[in-house]
Amino acid sequence: MTMLKDPSAKYRAFPQINLPDRQWPSQIITKAPRWLSTDLRDGNQSLIDPMGAEKKTRFFDLLVKVGLKEIEIGFPAAGATEYDFIRGLVDNGRVPDDVLVQVLTQSREDLIKTSFESLAGVHAAIVHLYNAVSPLWRQVVFGLERPQIKDIAVNGAKALRDQAARFPQTAWHFEYSPETFSTAELDFSLECCEAVMEVLRPTPEHPLILNLPATVEAATPNIYADQIEYFCRNLPNRDAAVISLHTHNDRGTGVAAAELGLMAGADRVEGCLFGNGERTGNCCLVTVGLNLYTQGIDPQLDFSNIDEVIQTVEYCNQLPVPARHPYGGELVFTAFSGSHQDAIKKGFAAQQTRNDPLWAVPYLPIDPADLGRSYEAVIRVNSQSGKGGFAWVLEQDQGLKLPKRMQPHFSRHVQELADAAGRELHAEDIWDVFQRVYHLGSAQHFALVDYEETRAADGTRLFAGKIGVNGLEQSVSGRGNGLISSVVATLEASFGVKLEVRDYLEHAMSAGSEARAAAYVECSGPDGETIWGVGIDEDIATASVRAVLSAANTIVAKTA
Repeated sequence: MTMLKDPSAKYRAFPQINLPDRQWPSQIITKAPRWLSTDLRDGNQSLIDPMGAEKKTRFFDLLVKVGLKEIEIGFPAAGATEYDFIRGLVDNGRVPDDVLVQVLTQSREDLIKTSFESLAGVHAAIVHLYNAVSPLWRQVVFGLERPQIKDIAVNGAKALRDQAARFPQTAWHFEYSPETFSTAELDFSLECCEAVMEVLRPTPEHPLILNLPATVEAATPNIYADQIEYFCRNLPNRDAAVISLHTHNDRGTGVAAAELGLMAGADRVEGCLFGNGERTGNCCLVTVGLNLYTQGIDPQLDFSNIDEVIQTVEYCNQLPVPARHPYGGELVFTAFSGSHQDAIKKGFAAQQTRNDPLWAVPYLPIDPADLGRSYEAVIRVNSQSGKGGFAWVLEQDQGLKLPKRMQPHFSRHVQELADAAGRELHAEDIWDVFQRVYHLGSAQHFALVDYEETRAADGTRLFAGKIGVNGLEQSVSGRGNGLISSVVATLEASFGVKLEVRDYLEHAMSAGSEARAAAYVECSGPDGETIWGVGIDEDIATASVRAVLSAANTIVAKTA
């Protein structure tokens, strides 16, 4: 069987919501919502190998550390593993006083009873009741009509009320989900929620959480936002309800649906840290939270060490966080393209020089340092990279700030290696090329051993010292207007090497008393070609001598 030429013969477009005066498109999100992590429940049930107690405990501790104040910890009626884990958290006092744990239950009295018993003794908790309400589930899965479906919700609400009375020492909160809300009739979802509210009698001071899940994402996120706005407008006693969102990612827009749902009036978002969940996953809390952060809103979640968060999630889920996952992926702050690298490099330079705390670097919507990432991984080099990328890596790894005119010269040599290797080049690869091209390694034709500089009575400078020539020391001297010109004169007089220095640049490689300095000389060789020399030393004058010898080594290598 293949894809149909006429999909309309099998599939229908999701109907629009009749909301001509919708307000959500002009709204903006100004504060963080209430967050609920369902990593330990929805996320866990989607794993090939569900987490055991050790992994669930480690994950729970991570969620607390990140700042989650509402955590769905399981489905206690599902089996002994879930029940025992929940009881362990309670009995061992692992639930912080400012954290609300939540459990999920179907609308069946025996399952509800088990759910309350699993939490007995906890200081406060949410019991989350659900039943499916959409036509497909009513007709195909259950074979029931609307009144019977509403009765299931009402009976479940009564069981919540009665079971809570058995454990008065706990501050109970309730949540109700008309499951499959996204594909149900809005009037019927409202009818079921109103019936549940009539039983539980929520107040503005002690509201009921009404969770409106996109159990299966079946439409564009704007339609989900219409559904949320319509629901909020038409719900009696709206101030006695917390409207919660639980989006799935079947169409790839779970995050967008959650954000538009918040614009439409919702108060709370359920999801998993990196969007794990059934089928294509849940809403990614990291993405929504950091989207808010980049708009200047405190998400009330702490991802300052996002790599630690990823390591724990990957260990517990046994699923990798994709390399291109927003904010957290290994490569999301990385540029290989030469034009991208150039823009980022210039952006960082501008960020450092302008007196403005606002972040504004091309291609980087967030400062990687805010998430505990170093700048070393921002620019990485392969055959697609440009001269700016190679220069950036050297600056970050070695502290070398190559002159702009020098960058094309060096990049040609790195590009040759990249083309030949057919892989990403690492910092050590680029440093090896740099040392080879500018003769900074041990195998040098000319190597500085020792020298001193003196000033003659006529104002000229005398360079006198020892230079190793293929490993053999030789005493040399030369006179010039300055140190560099005296070294140039020495090379011509002692070895017949002619070069003319066109330009000289220098910089400190780091701050402090132990800092080294780098010197660069741009020279004309015997045939007029441009030759670059590089010198590195704790003393800037010595670095300049080494830079001239570096250029001389290139001339000797060309004529060898």
